[in-house]
Amino acid sequence: MSRRLRLAMLGGGEGAFIGAVHRIAARLDDCYELVAAALSSDPARAAASAAAIHLPADRSYADWRELLRAEAARPDGAEVVAIVTPNHLHAPMATAALQAGLHVVCDKPLAVSLAEGEELARLARQHGRVFALAHAYAAYPMVRHARHLVASGALGTIRLVQAEYQQDWLTRAEEQAGNKQAAWRNDPAQAGPAGCLGDIGTHAFQLACFVTGMVPEQLSAELTSFVPGRVLDDHVQMMLRYANGARGLLWASQVAAGCENALRLRVFGTEASIAFDQEQPNELWFTPLGGAAQRLTRGRVDSAAARQATRVPAGHPEGYLEAFAQVYRDAAELIRAQAEGRPADAQALQVATVEDGVAGHRFIEAVLRSSAADGRWVPLG
Repeated sequence: MSRRLRLAMLGGGEGAFIGAVHRIAARLDDCYELVAAALSSDPARAAASAAAIHLPADRSYADWRELLRAEAARPDGAEVVAIVTPNHLHAPMATAALQAGLHVVCDKPLAVSLAEGEELARLARQHGRVFALAHAYAAYPMVRHARHLVASGALGTIRLVQAEYQQDWLTRAEEQAGNKQAAWRNDPAQAGPAGCLGDIGTHAFQLACFVTGMVPEQLSAELTSFVPGRVLDDHVQMMLRYANGARGLLWASQVAAGCENALRLRVFGTEASIAFDQEQPNELWFTPLGGAAQRLTRGRVDSAAARQATRVPAGHPEGYLEAFAQVYRDAAELIRAQAEGRPADAQALQVATVEDGVAGHRFIEAVLRSSAADGRWVPLG
């Protein structure tokens, strides 16, 4: 395809952090053109938000259903939809988009329940549409290189997996102080049954699965709400068991005072270990058994996976926005390959999909079951 893909956005208007991130990401590699949006359900806010990003008034909608109807009727209508709303709207919006024949890029988690997620996976298969899930942390070049190292056998047999994600922005009752982002994340009607678990715990889980290529068979978990009056969890910790005998630990917290966005992963094998810190995304530590720790840097490592996700020369920082852009670039490659009837670039296949979203919901439901049973070991199936 010799043109940009036509993109529509649902959600992401004034006051929404993640909408701007998605718009920047979609533009960065020049694969998409934002042609339509339903940026808010409030007509005035939708119009103002559209004007602020120079979207033509006739392609701005206050009702996302009307956007899908109107765009389907246009010869130059949207081909891809980005869903950047609170969780409870993901499934109905994605369902309607798939039924309208659109490809989907959706923020995570996929939905609010495993049943919704499984139905979306079925629809995506039925309609043959690309469905990318915005797990951007797995799109960093050094994370993709970490996956390459594990798959190549450089670590030997994996024995230990340690994933953690700490923030402190919900240490106080921000949802009671007018913080819109905190409010919907702590409302089961909008966020679903999981708070911190669904918001950032799923990132830690997906990152560990992505890098190791392993999904835990069982887990023992505890959910906690530390802030008085908070309905959903703000802290989660768990132990993991893998089929090959490996063991893991995962904890995520949004009440860890002093932490900004501390997503970290350590993987230990029989021959070596690796360590990744999201706040230092241009480096990966590799330590062979009995040897010195090696600081591997983006732009200097030699793997196709890292090269495909790298945009600038070594020593020039790449970060969060570029990783988000990689999700959009990979999705664009899958869409174009499908349209052109050719195999997709193998590296683009690493983008998180609707199936990864389903795996995330199996994880959420297992954690909820285990915690309700006072930490009993439960299967993820």
